Amino acid sequence: MVKATATAKAAQLEHTLYKLQETQAKLIQRGKMFGLGKLIAGIAHEINNPLNFIYGNLYHASNYTEDLLKLVPVYQSKYPNPGSEILANMESIDFNFLVQDVRKVLSLMKVGSYRIRFTVLSLRNFSRLDEAEDKFVDLHEGIDKTSLILQHSLKPHGHFPSIKVIKDDGDLPKVECYAGQMNQLFMNVIINAIDILTYEIEEIENFDDNKTSPTICISTIVYVHNFYLLIRILYHGPSMSEDVKK
Repeated sequence: MVKATATAKAAQLEHTLYKLQETQAKLIQRGKMFGLGKLIAGIAHEINNPLNFIYGNLYHASNYTEDLLKLVPVYQSKYPNPGSEILANMESIDFNFLVQDVRKVLSLMKVGSYRIRFTVLSLRNFSRLDEAEDKFVDLHEGIDKTSLILQHSLKPHGHFPSIKVIKDDGDLPKVECYAGQMNQLFMNVIINAIDILTYEIEEIENFDDNKTSPTICISTIVYVHNFYLLIRILYHGPSMSEDVKK
């Protein structure tokens, strides 16, 4: 009887310890997510302030440039025979090319600023989803924002080619979930895929030149009478071990 009681208490203590470890792991994960959210939000804020200044002033700079360029032919019509000093200066700065190229440069600056604004907005949305409570969210938005944040890792570097991301988006309803943790899950799996593909190519002796270019395929579908949502992230390379899967 005493042995049975001791065994039961030991089992209860073991169960309690397991629950404590599980709770500790969840608290650590929530702390990491909260820290990640604060870090991303802070970076986005720091980038956004000077970016708004640049983006807003590019509009005025374009208008001012156009006004100055319109003034040039007026001067040329009034003074059709400029002196040698003016002609020498025009030649040294390649005036005709400058007039054409300055508009192109300003246009490219606008495009670049817009892309930075879009990236910052994506970072802010990514961090805003990092909240404790569950809510209804668009998972496609989370996948898209995560892919955008990891865009730099997908680009070619050295002898490593770019990684293609192919998406096959299903018609998904909004799903009730912990959005921040879902974003973290997408990020972890995609980073794992990038690491595997990078390692496979960098280890030249294990790389098959006949393979297609490194690719990550992401697909979503509502499965079995709307009871399940299936998200697949596929890539060629060694699969995760059973320990990692757990």
